[in-house]
Amino acid sequence: MEVFPRIVPAGDSAILVELGSEIDPSINDRVYELANSIEQANIDAVIELVPTYRSILVSYDPLVAGYSEVFDLLGSLLDSSSASEEKSGFEAKIIELPVVYGGVDGPDIDNVAEAAGMSRQEVIDIHSGVDYRVYMIGFAPGFPYLGGLDERIATPRLKTPRVSVPAGSVGIAESQTGVYPNASPGGWQLIGRTAVKLFDVEKSSPSLITPGSKVRFVPVQAHE
Repeated sequence: MEVFPRIVPAGDSAILVELGSEIDPSINDRVYELANSIEQANIDAVIELVPTYRSILVSYDPLVAGYSEVFDLLGSLLDSSSASEEKSGFEAKIIELPVVYGGVDGPDIDNVAEAAGMSRQEVIDIHSGVDYRVYMIGFAPGFPYLGGLDERIATPRLKTPRVSVPAGSVGIAESQTGVYPNASPGGWQLIGRTAVKLFDVEKSSPSLITPGSKVRFVPVQAHE
């Protein structure tokens, strides 16, 4: 039986802190609370934090601090977090994205509606009626994996992925929804598209959507 949390090495300059073994909002909350605690601790050796659904990868400079030292520091932060009844101060910000649903922007919305046994408008109302948790960024730079999709509109991926999906496309795959930040291949069911630029390499923080934030989709009639 696996016991969590646990701290394990990941190569010669990174440590993985695992807080659970499944996708669960409470576990993901702990991931971002820990990430916030690490940032506030200002550990000189820490170079980068990569939060995921259930864990956080901590990259560090071994010339500044060795594995044992970083291990002990992370263990101390974990102990402090577990002993405290208060959260570390992490609070999710909400990012609103205007979305044109259906038509050329959402060519698969009728597939989703048919699979769910409901109308297109019902799919839109359900999809836009939830604030989605950004569990992690992955697949492509800036691509958010969003949890909280209503199970009534959960739909399998396309059997044959598209060669190119337009930037800003909003899709559904199984129990998750997401947004393609740039044009790329993809197999998610496309139900709409936003004109908001999600990833810009010219900015100091390239990704508009960050792990731990929340996304709210706002239906609009045309791209502005």
